[in-house]
Amino acid sequence: MNQERQLHEMVEVFLDRLKAGRTNVVLTGAGVSTASGIPDFRGPGGLYSVLSPRTFERDFFFADPAAYYRVAIEHIHTLADRQPNVTHHMLARLEAAGLIDAVVTQNIDGLHQKAGARRVIEFHGDVLRYTCVTCEQVHDRAYVDQGIRREGVPRCGCGGLIRPGIVFFGDVIPLEALAAAQDLANRADVFIAMGSSLEVNPAAALAFVAHQAGATLMIVNRGPTRYDAVADVRFEADLSAFSQAVLDRLDQAEGKKP
Repeated sequence: MNQERQLHEMVEVFLDRLKAGRTNVVLTGAGVSTASGIPDFRGPGGLYSVLSPRTFERDFFFADPAAYYRVAIEHIHTLADRQPNVTHHMLARLEAAGLIDAVVTQNIDGLHQKAGARRVIEFHGDVLRYTCVTCEQVHDRAYVDQGIRREGVPRCGCGGLIRPGIVFFGDVIPLEALAAAQDLANRADVFIAMGSSLEVNPAAALAFVAHQAGATLMIVNRGPTRYDAVADVRFEADLSAFSQAVLDRLDQAEGKKP
């Protein structure tokens, strides 16, 4: 079977399963954003090839915030400057068409929202908001970056340390995000994991929660994942090619293409 035909058949199965579901949820990982120029963490050329994993530990940040911000201003804050790719746009299109209800993302780049997605649950926070640990005032990136360049560590007007809106290793997942994601996983008719090896819990465990609750589990990824053995549908696919094929099929169904 040639690749084009195989991709076409994947898309047909994917859309048919979504059309049959009433509550459909997507979990996205780092692989969804690589086509936007954002490296994943563990792959060749990933963030861990230029940053120590300790950079994302809560204890490291509070022990030496200046060290964190020295690398963050170059390698982490700039994620907010990237633009959505075809996969982000495809998922926003599916939501607009009523075929998915929500995206739960492990990513911190805000690209789902940039693409037009309305219900996005950010499991690991984002790089857009920063909060004073003393008075809890929220600051934007421009204020924070200015503080880093001026003093090395951004400070609130009250003098308190400003921390990023990402969820560090050692932090507790925001309760609102955790509760909403678990509720969706338990209620889902179809649960799709895209661009994730499903190794980092508790986000990855949502796929198994959904499977245990009776959802159809679909995995779309380049490379193996932890839950391949229990997936109902497993697509080994390049996400950009797969997403473009989904968009083309939606256009065809709407009469936008001959």
